[in-house]
Amino acid sequence: MKLEPILTEKSLEEAKKGKYSFWIDKGLTKSKIRKTIGDVFGVTVKKVRTVNFAQEIKKTYLGRKKIIKPRKKAIVTLAEKEKIDLFETKK
Repeated sequence: MKLEPILTEKSLEEAKKGKYSFWIDKGLTKSKIRKTIGDVFGVTVKKVRTVNFAQEIKKTYLGRKKIIKPRKKAIVTLAEKEKIDLFETKK
């Protein structure tokens, strides 16, 4: 099972508000995502939103085609005063 955190500027800003982003397997449902993240990180998941990304074909600068595989993103909202340490940044 794939559960890969998204660590970009935007996702780290959202993490400060309690919303954490992950790349996940396309076959996972919201209830399975809720259970998996709760078990792995030991937190209470309040809400799960998912976004499906379709397969894309992009051209490189040499004119070759590059296929970007379809994928799924989960945005998880945690209960108040709960955090995932992986998304914490140092000042």
